Amino acid sequence: MAVKVLVVDDSGFFRRRVSEILSADPNIQVVGTATNGREAIDQALALKPDVITMDYEMPMMDGITAVRNIMQRCPTPVLMFSSLTHEGARVTLDALDAGAVDFLPKNFEDISRNPEKVKQLLCEKVHSIARSNRRFSSAAVAPAPATASPVPAPGSRPAATTARPAGLQPRPASPSAAPGGAAGASSAAPKRKAYKLVAIGTSTGGPVALQRVLTQLPANFPAPLVLVQHMPAAFTKAFAERLDKLCRIQVKEAEDGDLLRPGLALLAPGGKQMMVDARGAVKILPGDERLNYKPCVDITFGSAAKSYGDKVLAVVLTGMGADGREGARLLKQGGSQVWAQDEASCVIYGMPMAVVKANLADAVYGLDEIGRHLTEACL
Repeated sequence: MAVKVLVVDDSGFFRRRVSEILSADPNIQVVGTATNGREAIDQALALKPDVITMDYEMPMMDGITAVRNIMQRCPTPVLMFSSLTHEGARVTLDALDAGAVDFLPKNFEDISRNPEKVKQLLCEKVHSIARSNRRFSSAAVAPAPATASPVPAPGSRPAATTARPAGLQPRPASPSAAPGGAAGASSAAPKRKAYKLVAIGTSTGGPVALQRVLTQLPANFPAPLVLVQHMPAAFTKAFAERLDKLCRIQVKEAEDGDLLRPGLALLAPGGKQMMVDARGAVKILPGDERLNYKPCVDITFGSAAKSYGDKVLAVVLTGMGADGREGARLLKQGGSQVWAQDEASCVIYGMPMAVVKANLADAVYGLDEIGRHLTEACL
């Protein structure tokens, strides 16, 4: 059955181009269009699409407000279009908090210059988030908070975790088992160890997932952390700043030569690769065009395996594809621990599934368990 899509944008040109690109896929059907957020809500209620593509800047009602209303009234996977600017990144992160599943850069030049590449990427995104629809239809979605979380005073850290985004509600731990373990492994106690590094990799759904995990960590978390999130270069600095304001640990976009230290999470910069060495220093390298992902989880995990042997705790969170699987294999060969997020709490169960199916996961945890278990394992 074809994926039904509602296209929302105030630009007539962009609505037509997106509709044409999607309609060229025989497994996608554009069932309607809307020119502003109010129309989007009405059309979503009337047409019940499987996926909505959503612009942010629109008259009458902006995209974030529309997403928040849709999540309250007829929860539907939303793919946001974003400008490749710092402000565009901030807005996109707000949209993900409101319940959007994923985003794509809104670049008119790419549409004109690389139509086939744009078509492939857009259709792939639509198909992937359509498969996440089970999460939206199987549980009620709570309203999003009316106001943003307060920003802590300079020099202070938040005392508690932030409210959950509207589009991603807690799930009971799944009865999935870690390879070789018994059913219910998701609630098993983690293995305690003096880890020298915690490495976390993620993609689709990752911004919200990372926020949920990292806001659970205490200010005295004893291990350094490295974070790899598939994200454009213009977005990672804004994302790191956002996490730093919300978390009790410190978070920053990694720079070449940064030193790992307890309670500091370094986020790989978009468009580049991040490696760690045995001296505790971070290396930032140019993004290799031969690699699909920039940054790539496998590269960071692989460098951690080489530098720290059995002293790494790696976590693979929600995301499309299998990035992280080969890095996890190297970590396991060195004696390190690998955890995977469970299917029930993933937006896209691709990356964690690849690790689990390869028999590389020491434990499988629900998203709301991971932060607590990281603290238990490291403190």
